[in-house]
Amino acid sequence: MENNLKPGEVVYIIIRNPHAQDVAQVQQAAVVENPDNPSELALFAHETYFPFSEEFAVFKSEEEAEMAYKEAFGTPEEFDEFYG
Repeated sequence: MENNLKPGEVVYIIIRNPHAQDVAQVQQAAVVENPDNPSELALFAHETYFPFSEEFAVFKSEEEAEMAYKEAFGTPEEFDEFYG
């Protein structure tokens, strides 16, 4: 997908919390030039640059990202009986 993106585009990614690997969320990110390698693109989210990699599922729309998130992680209603 990286080849289809241009700097300045807004995309949506599924990103895991680095402190709790079982927590993930859909996050808006900007496509930017990689400051470490201007010939490559990177994602900018949470005031951090992320090089494109297999770690990120990148979607053009929030709806696509939300659907993929639900497929991968389910919905909160599915866990109503979990008390932790």
